[in-house]
Amino acid sequence: MKSFLKRNGAWIGFFLLALIMTVLTDGQFASSRNLTNLVKQTTINGILASGMTMVILTGGIDLSVGSTVALAGIVAGISQVHWGWAQMGAIGAAGTILVTLGCGGLLGFVTGGLVALLGIAPFVITLGMMVINRGLAMILSQGGSISPMGDSLVYLSGGYLSFGVTLALLILLFSLLGWTYRRNWSESLFPFLTMIFLSVAFLSYRGFPLLAIFLIVSLATIGFLLKYTPFGRSVYAIGSNDRASFWAGVAVRKVRWWVYALTGLLAGLSGLLLTARLNGADPNAGQLFELDAIAAVVIGGTSLKGGVGTITGSFVGALLIATLNNGMDLMGVPSFYQMVLKGVIIIAAVGLDKGQRQTL
Repeated sequence: MKSFLKRNGAWIGFFLLALIMTVLTDGQFASSRNLTNLVKQTTINGILASGMTMVILTGGIDLSVGSTVALAGIVAGISQVHWGWAQMGAIGAAGTILVTLGCGGLLGFVTGGLVALLGIAPFVITLGMMVINRGLAMILSQGGSISPMGDSLVYLSGGYLSFGVTLALLILLFSLLGWTYRRNWSESLFPFLTMIFLSVAFLSYRGFPLLAIFLIVSLATIGFLLKYTPFGRSVYAIGSNDRASFWAGVAVRKVRWWVYALTGLLAGLSGLLLTARLNGADPNAGQLFELDAIAAVVIGGTSLKGGVGTITGSFVGALLIATLNNGMDLMGVPSFYQMVLKGVIIIAAVGLDKGQRQTL
């Protein structure tokens, strides 16, 4: 039982919180429409958390992802409005996607280079980049928002797949879950239950939200890299002991560099999707997004000391954070109370991780 609770603590917390929110909102939380919105609300933080997972696994931290989201969003807005790409339909949207992802990737590449080459604590480097990126967002936008975006770009966040495509995609996802947990069915209970509830919600509402596909692709890609590639094994090794990894032949600086570059790329994707969802770019967007991402990763079981954690756990953490925000919004609870609860949850999660390490 102790081992079961340790492996599935985040899942259990999510289901208990979902049950509590359902009762407190008189069933409104569990409606098909709200569960679909919950998945859409999870997307941005889930994508950021997938990148933050890699960073924390190496024993680092990235405080700049929120401001990277804002700057990437401003670049997307400039391309759509100032460059006139909003009038070019799908071609313009494709161009915006490329320049926005390029912006995020470049910012992450610069951050990773500074962390890898200067040898300064990632906290300091990313804190500096957080301020720089936010300032650049203000400069490029002249302190104001940019809108509206083109219909093709907005469709990325507001579109839904048809019933037939939704059904086919859900069958594929169930098959992938079965393949993922084929060797350890004891851990498949909660993922399958979650998929069943969400499948019912999607099929009884408007279909599979297009926004969620970006989350699935991001999680699957990072999860594959961490679990099945030498790069992923190097990430875990560096977090466990970077000196031993270096003497074992791991390119520590190179791996760290690419970890931050990939995280920046994912932050750029989040900025693109946030801009599409809001139908506008705001230089103040993304504030405290790094807090939500770190909270999701820690709640999901990733150790802040590095070397321990999974992408699945980070997804559950992001889902739990979104459930907390969504449920409290439905109850009309002010946002600053949510910030207090997130802080308490982070402290509790870190304390639990420390206690588990001391008992090993």
